[in-house]
Amino acid sequence: MNQGFRQVLASGKLLTGTIVTLEAPAVAERLVDAGFDWLFLDGEHAPLDSARMQGILQAVGGRCPCLIRIPSIDEVWIKQALDIGADGVIVPRIRGADEARSVVDWCRYPPEGARSVGVGRAHGYGARFGEYLARANEDLAVVLQIEHADAVAAIDDIATVNGVDALFVGPYDLSASLGIPGEVGDARVTAAIDRIGEVCRQRDVTAGIFGIDAAAARPWIAKGFTLIAVGIDTLFLGNAAEAALKAARK
Repeated sequence: MNQGFRQVLASGKLLTGTIVTLEAPAVAERLVDAGFDWLFLDGEHAPLDSARMQGILQAVGGRCPCLIRIPSIDEVWIKQALDIGADGVIVPRIRGADEARSVVDWCRYPPEGARSVGVGRAHGYGARFGEYLARANEDLAVVLQIEHADAVAAIDDIATVNGVDALFVGPYDLSASLGIPGEVGDARVTAAIDRIGEVCRQRDVTAGIFGIDAAAARPWIAKGFTLIAVGIDTLFLGNAAEAALKAARK
């Protein structure tokens, strides 16, 4: 490993990425060439299992940091995501500090945590085993998704859990938990996001958020959110195709 994504997060640099849902490795390759700072590989809502994720990581070839969003708060999913070579994990649906502590524990090797020690792609299939173990705790990022009203209520406790590197807002699920699904511009949703950002600043934790497009992300960047995911591969494909078709039919 060179500088780990954990250190990059802590630098405060604006990191603009996008969400990968398609299993075709060529899509991720092309997104890297587009210049994104990181890729968000979606194992929660997209049909991407560990084998498909590994194929995407191999196609990226270390040219761009990749975080894997696992399907649920689960030790085995974390183990597999890290062992195939992700630069960190994004864990969805965090609701409280106890869950946050469990996630950190599963992501860190002893004595800092309880991550199981195996041999996989991340370790060079054994060739770089010792090197990987020596740096993994320092380099791998733990990102927790804050996307429920319960998490907002517990945000102070969550943000103070040692080993949490970033809190990443899922505005759509957050709006749903507030009883207004999809209304991400509603004052109740934006107030909750503001609260998350405020606590992140107080606790020196990186704040992140998803924006469906640049216009949706820009206000939060202005408020100090630095881990940004803009758009989704399928939306890029669809929007570009529709624009080309419309232009051709004029």
